Amino acid sequence: MTRPVTLFTGQWADLNFETICGKAKQFGYDGVELACWGDHFEVTKALEDEAYCKGRWDVLNKHGLKCFAISNHLVGQAVCDNIDNRHKSIIPPHVWGDGNPEGVKQRAAEEMKRTARAAARFGVKIVNGFTGSSIWPLLYSFPPVDPKAIAAGFQDFADRWTPIMDVFAESGVRFGLEVHPTEIAFDISSAGRALDAIKGHKSFGFNFDPSHFGYQGVDYIAFIRKFGDRIVHCHMKDVWWSDVPTRAGVFGGHLDFGHADRFWDFRSLGRGKIKFEEVIRALNAVGYEGPLSVEWEDAKMDREHGAAEAAGFVKRLDFKPSAVAFDAAFARE
Repeated sequence: MTRPVTLFTGQWADLNFETICGKAKQFGYDGVELACWGDHFEVTKALEDEAYCKGRWDVLNKHGLKCFAISNHLVGQAVCDNIDNRHKSIIPPHVWGDGNPEGVKQRAAEEMKRTARAAARFGVKIVNGFTGSSIWPLLYSFPPVDPKAIAAGFQDFADRWTPIMDVFAESGVRFGLEVHPTEIAFDISSAGRALDAIKGHKSFGFNFDPSHFGYQGVDYIAFIRKFGDRIVHCHMKDVWWSDVPTRAGVFGGHLDFGHADRFWDFRSLGRGKIKFEEVIRALNAVGYEGPLSVEWEDAKMDREHGAAEAAGFVKRLDFKPSAVAFDAAFARE
């Protein structure tokens, strides 16, 4: 049996839980990765209402769906970010509070701890998400950045996330950081440094998503090979980038996704440039057996058409590794 193919519900949070479950099954998915926004998975209800988790599973079972992970990217972003009014629109009111930046960060950290406990109560062992980063704005800056400022940013990450990871460990849950621009880890080098900063905490892992590497020029297959034992979850998402110079480069030119002048854009699976055949082979090589979760994004395609197309694409693509050498039949006694 190949890996289950699931749909990440983060881009579908405008639909209620029952509706997206019905659509996911209709599109051909085996399960869902539930976002902790909209009404798909509510951390507070999971912890305070004894019937809540059972009710969620009743709906999933009704539609013949599985769930292996929940995701709380939005709250995780606020743990290490330099907080401003943008964050108010993405995090729950009880996390935002009075908006005092340090208070927001501390409440976000507590909410991530609660998310680990909620996942355990729900019966899943993976929480995916973001970490935020106090030093992302220093990535390409002038005046030049003091290396000590970068080191301090990684230390800030370690100081804030180590206690969170301790609660994950107590709960029997692992965290999958989606390595992604704006996070403490956004490529192979920064992922290694983040792992070192948190002293290789056993509960800290990665949610692998090749779409965030390809347009940067990062070797996403090398990422799998280097961090195979840390990949706790896998997003399937495609991205296209231009073969010729464009008006807006890698940094995007402050243009919306889908703009004709962009150098890169997310695309429905199989319509971008990610070499998914090589992704599957590399995942097989490192022994990844978890779900392949479609995070569907394409600014110029109907999402229902794209989500159904993506489910079929991943199912046709995936295969089990060989259990025997193909030339074993020719071996001599």
